[in-house]
Formats: sequence, C-alpha cells, structure tokens
Amino acid sequence: MKYSVELVKVSKIFESDDGVPFQALYDINLNIKKGEFLAIVGPSGSGKSTLMNILGLLDHPTTGKYFLDGLDVSRLKEEKRAQIRNQKIGFVFQSFNLLRRTSALDNTILPLIYSGIKAKKRVELATGALESVGLLEKLNSKPNQLSGGQQQRVAIARALVTNPEIILADEPTGNLDSKTGEEVIKIFKKLNKGGRTIILITHSPDIAREANKIVEIKDGRTLNGYK
Repeated sequence: MKYSVELVKVSKIFESDDGVPFQALYDINLNIKKGEFLAIVGPSGSGKSTLMNILGLLDHPTTGKYFLDGLDVSRLKEEKRAQIRNQKIGFVFQSFNLLRRTSALDNTILPLIYSGIKAKKRVELATGALESVGLLEKLNSKPNQLSGGQQQRVAIARALVTNPEIILADEPTGNLDSKTGEEVIKIFKKLNKGGRTIILITHSPDIAREANKIVEIKDGRTLNGYK
C-alpha cells in the first residue's frame, strides 16, 4: 500500500458556547507514506492539535475523508476507532502522561491490559520496549525518580509496546531542554530507520527540520506541500 495516512479535503468545525461555529481546519490534503518521518509545524492556534486528534482517531473530521492503511476511518464509531487506535497508533505527548505512583514497567504495560495478552507476556513486551529506549535499569523507577528525558523515554516505550505502525508525537520535546530533546529525536530517527512511520507535531522549525519531510500549517490551512 502506497500511503499509510491519506487526508482528503478534511475540515473541522466546532460549535462554540455563543452558537457561532469555529472552523479549525480548512480542506486539509495530506499523504504520508509508510516509513516516512513527517513533521507538521505551526504556531500555537494553527490547528496542529485538532489535526493530531483527527490523525490519532481521537476525533473525526466534519467534512472530508481520512484513510488509514486504505480504510476510510472518517465516520467510524468510537468503539471501532479505539480498536484501530490501539492496534496501529502509538502516542507520545509533551506532558508524558505517566501515572505518578506507577513504575516505568507498569506504565509501559498499560496499553496491553485490555489486549488479551497474558501477564507474563505483557511484562516481557514492556521490558523489551524499555530496553529499546535505554531504560532497562529503570524498570521499577517511578516518574518522580526519573529525569524529564527518562520520563519521555518511558512514554515512547509505552507507545511502542503494542508494536504500532505509526508513532504520533505531539510536541515531544516541549518540556525538555535542548540537549535532552536532541536525544529524544534520535530515538524517533532510530525507530523510523526501523520502518515505523513517525508523525511529529511541533511549533519549532528547528525540531521540524530533523524530519525527512515538513508540512507547515497556519490558521487551519496547510501553506505548502512537502519540503
């Protein structure tokens, strides 16, 4: 299959409290090939988060179509979207989203809880994911015992543990210093070389340039094709 992700004239309109609709996205066309490393860059309020929510099947477009591995997922019900999301997409967020009182290992196991995989196998998979991001020695550490960079690596391990085709990273370096951010980007590059599709959403042009291709978004519209 040529494209992993294909958006066709995707728009998103929100209803506001005062009854005046707000359009966050306008006729977005986007094609992402399997194995690409794509950055979506734009300032705050540009529509990046809305686009991320649609790409991650956390929301659906008002108009237009979204094809994921050839399947039109634009209008699927939440139960089906959740199933596909768990199978195909791993998420990494700026704020890490780790459970504070839970070890790195148990945080990484979380996406596998409802997968039907036996407990022993879940531990094995989570341990392997943490090892792949260089945290084998931190299995039992809780978030408050880890640096910001280590917490983000736990979040990346959690995203990897279901072996998704796509990693969707929303401002993954936003809470990190520049050196630690570079280390996190190196992990994404390594994952991309291993064949995973990486979609990186950022407001930073410098971070965006680490990707192979860039799409710029402003005021809900893409300003350019691939760079």
